[in-house]
Amino acid sequence: MSADAGPATYSEPPPFGGEGSGAVRPLEGYVVGITADRRRAELATLLERKGARTMTGTAIRLVPLADDRDLLQATQALVADAPTHVVVTTGIGFRGWTEAADGWGLGDRLRETLSRARILARGPKSTGAIRANDLREEWSAVSESSGEVLERLLQEDLTRARVAVQLHGEPLPFLTQALRAAGAQVVEVPVYRWTLPEDVAGLDALVQAAAAGNVDAITFTSAPAVLATLERATALDVGDRVLARLRSRSVLACCVGPVTAGPLVDRDVPTVQPPRSRLGAMVRHLGEALPERDSHPLFVGGHRLVVLGTGVRLDGRWRDVRPTQLAVLRALCQRPGHVLSRAQLAEALPGCGDEHAVEMAVARLRGSLGDSRMVQTVVKRGYRLAYDPSASY
Repeated sequence: MSADAGPATYSEPPPFGGEGSGAVRPLEGYVVGITADRRRAELATLLERKGARTMTGTAIRLVPLADDRDLLQATQALVADAPTHVVVTTGIGFRGWTEAADGWGLGDRLRETLSRARILARGPKSTGAIRANDLREEWSAVSESSGEVLERLLQEDLTRARVAVQLHGEPLPFLTQALRAAGAQVVEVPVYRWTLPEDVAGLDALVQAAAAGNVDAITFTSAPAVLATLERATALDVGDRVLARLRSRSVLACCVGPVTAGPLVDRDVPTVQPPRSRLGAMVRHLGEALPERDSHPLFVGGHRLVVLGTGVRLDGRWRDVRPTQLAVLRALCQRPGHVLSRAQLAEALPGCGDEHAVEMAVARLRGSLGDSRMVQTVVKRGYRLAYDPSASY
């Protein structure tokens, strides 16, 4: 589902009818947020096959290359004053740049200009795009990292160098600043700039759900999507709450790779990442990481309890729980065994509420759990979980 189509909603995973029918799929009962744009439908399908409910809030969209004045100006500047070095960071970005230049009538002049420069590629995909344009790279990074490209460039005297750095959706300040500090003149080529989607209702719904703890994980496939999500959370005045959820891992941040995780790492947010930066690998890794996170359940009233995005796993069985009841249960689980007053629990209700709403939510929660003894009434004080920290059943 696209955020551009309106507010995000929970999907329903397809029924499980494959091998071992009746077995619990690894993401059964979990709610996973999707911030991707270009491959959001594919990612949703992969997650739902694992049993997850998905909530899509597209965080970014690409600025069409043909309309990108910044890219046009950078191209014109390089054609007018040729670079001595060119850093190609992504294959898709380099192809997009040359195709856009063709559309502006600058393609041949750009290629001729680049053919006289020393071209450095970040990896094999960049190399392939360079050669597809009848150009040749001087060197390619074995590690496929921008850090290795920078290390190579800094071996030279750059005091008179003019270095064009092809970007892909985000700045590379560690690279460009280091080159400028070494004396180079740097021209940034901003291919595929990102901006917020025209309709942010889906992203807003996802951010609010994360702040409330109503999603179990959020997937990120690009660093700009991370930044857009956090900036939108700040704009909605829930930035601190979202970061707190991410830092505590009550909402797990799942990133496709280390570059994507960078903005979260800078904010002391732990992330999970697959060994290979691929969507399928990310989903498989998340299918291991979420159950592992929840491998230490609460033992309450003789039951094994794990609270998830839209319900609970009780003694290994999934139970749907309504949002109001779930908010009360989460508040009780945050301080297991402690007595919380009706006023404290009222603050946890969606949109807040009064003491009568708390009493109704507790009554219905007991019904949803199927054992009223799990939530105990403490006369004149409030409610507590029947928590047993020593149990191991």
